[in-house]
Amino acid sequence: MTPKETASIFIHRWKAEQIVEVTDVVAIEEPLEISLSYWVSDAPIKKNISITMRTPGKDKELAIGFLFTEGILLDMATVDKVEQVSENEICVHVKQNVVLDLSKIERHFYTSSSCGVCGKSSIESIRTVQKRNNDDTLLRIDSSILFKLNEKVATQQSIFESTGGLHASALFDSMGHFISVYEDVGRHNALDKLIGACFLQGKVPLRAHILFLSGRASFELIQKAAMAEIPIICALGAPSSLAIELAKEFNITLVGFLKMNSFNIYSCSSRIS
Repeated sequence: MTPKETASIFIHRWKAEQIVEVTDVVAIEEPLEISLSYWVSDAPIKKNISITMRTPGKDKELAIGFLFTEGILLDMATVDKVEQVSENEICVHVKQNVVLDLSKIERHFYTSSSCGVCGKSSIESIRTVQKRNNDDTLLRIDSSILFKLNEKVATQQSIFESTGGLHASALFDSMGHFISVYEDVGRHNALDKLIGACFLQGKVPLRAHILFLSGRASFELIQKAAMAEIPIICALGAPSSLAIELAKEFNITLVGFLKMNSFNIYSCSSRIS
């Protein structure tokens, strides 16, 4: 946990039929501008791609993860540098010989499920970028592994423990061994940070891994996982209908309502024994 991620404030708490003044810890939320610097006819062009509300920290991972999961950058070899322009601005510079598909920038990107995007057209857009479906013959896991994921994340999720206000995305290997966890006020940001870190380390695609989500499984999270070729997604909450449809489309095993001794499998159940 860094000082930028949380803040201590004085609040009034009603307890035992009286009001007392106490110190509370809250998660910080600030805007991050993600921009892209690329080349056209030997001239550099800088373009603002997104402004997202996020928890400060791991901003480079967030920016790279966002650009990768939205299909704008697909190979780390195309990246020249990731520049922290200011506390709330990140600029990703691509190499001069890289040709970007600017149509992805012009049509912007998928936002939250409340933005009213058309499900069918969104899935078709993802299909044009991510043409590979997960092979369900390559990975099998025992159901007992899933029951231990939440407990393992809880021991790592320090900010959530102190604030109770952040979403977490965690990565495990096929044996259920913990790899990493990233937190943010936005569930999509937490996953972008996780995938962005793997992208920077050259570990994408993640074809032999399990993704754990601390909340519900929305369409945008399945879309991002599909870009990273993650075969198994486990969520503590419920999936949406479009999330299930997308998971089936890309042959992803989607688990929801993960509890201590039960869970629901919404797609590709053959991976879990």
